[in-house]
Amino acid sequence: MTTQEPFEHIDVDEASRKQADGATLIDCREEDEYAAGHAAGAPLIPHMSVFQRADEIEKLTGGKDQPLMFICKSGQRSAVASEFAAAAGFTKLYNVEGGTEAWVAAGLPTE
Repeated sequence: MTTQEPFEHIDVDEASRKQADGATLIDCREEDEYAAGHAAGAPLIPHMSVFQRADEIEKLTGGKDQPLMFICKSGQRSAVASEFAAAAGFTKLYNVEGGTEAWVAAGLPTE
């Protein structure tokens, strides 16, 4: 049985392009990881709080039908965050494969 995921997998280059085009990128790691460095412009919303903070996320994105990307360390927690966002009604979801490690390795902007 194949389960359809409610999000697309994208690489860091595509995530960077989408962010430049106005898509929201959210870092869903923990506070200490985020403080050590994160993708530029990505607010912190830990993956286990995505569902509870759906209203806040909706304000960040401009609507549940707007592009929303999640990034973590390597791509596992961001997949979970995407599942929670889908359960909260978001429809254009993207999991950034390779996570922050790949973002940094690609030389993309960090803070």
